[in-house]
Amino acid sequence: MKAEYDFNNAEQGKFYRPLEELEIPIYLDQEVKEFFLQKLKIQKQYFSLNKTINSLLKKDIEISIQLMN
Repeated sequence: MKAEYDFNNAEQGKFYRPLEELEIPIYLDQEVKEFFLQKLKIQKQYFSLNKTINSLLKKDIEISIQLMN
């Protein structure tokens, strides 16, 4: 490390991104990942893990909303 740093030309907040704009990674449990990868091998067709997981989560949200009403 340097003894001193010059921040005279620094720009505050230059790399700041609101939480809503961040694309955060989601890590699946190994057994969940293996299940869907096995499904891919069986179906032998185009398979998007992102689309599948998102559709399942959206369905879960719908069910949760229905249960709350």
